[in-house]
Amino acid sequence: MRTYTGKKVVVVGAGLGGLSAASRLAGAGFHVTMLESQAAVGGKLQRIEEHGFRFDRGPSTITMPELFAAPFQAADRRMEDYLDMYRLDPATRNVFADGSVVDLTGSMEAMEEQIASYSPEDAGSFRSFMKEAGRLDALARSQFLNRLLLDWREKADPRLAAALMRVRPLTTLNKLLRRYFRHPNTLALFGRYATYIGSSPYQSPAIFAMLAQVEAVSGIYGVKGGTYRIAEALAQLAREQGADIRTSVKVNRIKVHAGRAAGVETDQGDFPADIVLANADVLSTYRWLLPEHERPSMSDRRIAGYEPSLSGFVMLLGVQRSYEQLLHHNVLFPGVYEEEFDSIFRRKQAPQDPAVYVCHPAYSEPDAAPSGGSSLFVLVNAPCLSAGWSWKENREAYAERVTGLLAARGICGLNEAKVKRLYTPDDLARDTGAYRGAIYGISSNTAAQTFFRPANRSRDIEGLWFVGGTTHPGGGTPIVTLSGQLVADRLIDLYGST
Repeated sequence: MRTYTGKKVVVVGAGLGGLSAASRLAGAGFHVTMLESQAAVGGKLQRIEEHGFRFDRGPSTITMPELFAAPFQAADRRMEDYLDMYRLDPATRNVFADGSVVDLTGSMEAMEEQIASYSPEDAGSFRSFMKEAGRLDALARSQFLNRLLLDWREKADPRLAAALMRVRPLTTLNKLLRRYFRHPNTLALFGRYATYIGSSPYQSPAIFAMLAQVEAVSGIYGVKGGTYRIAEALAQLAREQGADIRTSVKVNRIKVHAGRAAGVETDQGDFPADIVLANADVLSTYRWLLPEHERPSMSDRRIAGYEPSLSGFVMLLGVQRSYEQLLHHNVLFPGVYEEEFDSIFRRKQAPQDPAVYVCHPAYSEPDAAPSGGSSLFVLVNAPCLSAGWSWKENREAYAERVTGLLAARGICGLNEAKVKRLYTPDDLARDTGAYRGAIYGISSNTAAQTFFRPANRSRDIEGLWFVGGTTHPGGGTPIVTLSGQLVADRLIDLYGST
């Protein structure tokens, strides 16, 4: 039932979390204005088109379609009327340094057979591991993902405490994997899930093994027309519900009056509001949009105390050739996976032999590239911005290194690309306000930063709320979309009337 509040909400940033919240709030009668600094909605997810090649700059692996469907269901709409998702099976081709290949699939038998090709012992443990992954997934969904944790009362819920103990918060993902597997290929295959939330498998908690269940059982999906269609669909829904979405508007400051959010100052004037909902990096929002005296619980010192997540180095390559060895999603692993994370998190330098992810959308949708061509999105994990590495000095040389690694694995001709765009952590920080260029805000390399992220509601400023990957429940496209629904539902409970 629509509620009518008269409350004015300014949403800062038009990422998936903000769009999700905006549609829900506008549908409930809030007066919603969304302000995005970039020329198009989507936040980190943008569409790039050049010479007939189409790319998604940003997230490309889509899981948990039911979480994307939720904003549409809340508006009594069908997601299928706005965008077309299709399941990929096999989903991801994993190629290891010894030449072994595992194509991720929902078939237990096929997975066992592929793992057995290099480790019969690991294949024999696969079903037991998947049972554990399913248990962790069920716990996460029931106790962590579908609720806000705004204050000590909610965090002290006995059910939450019991669930926290059951997910082994002090056991790392790698240590959990070693209970089931021995071969470095299998450890890398499932350890990579830590990178989905910007972290290291050697430091992040075991709960992220749940992503094996999410991908293999729930599935990985493509989106007809590219992943950016999700942002377009959510923006269309929000506008239909009455939200006013404005792009190319830079927010300079959040206005605070007597301890309450009062709106925002922008390069195009002031926008008054009763509620400010920041769909931006929490640390950047506090650091750059609020003076320190207005945020005593989030001082500059405390902000500096958070460990940022990893970032990424991206190449968009439009190549007039096809690659029969590639699926839609592909990962090429190095010989020693651990060195990548030592380089990123300890030495703060770009890894010299990283895992390389390649998205090849023309495998599923030939119109993503000219006939016979390929639109390749190439991503390697990278450190957040620091004095240890300069992208200004190293971007071209590092691009050559990555293309060399791909050529050595049989993906040749990239230097002949008709389209070549590089995107570094510097660019990410400039375009999206990501704190130190970190994709996911803060890492999940500790139990505290995993389970008790910065809250969705400011402790210092009444009426200031947050959605997105830095805050609860965490990063990843479906989860940030969920965060928008959770926060919107809470605001409706607080301020709505029937």
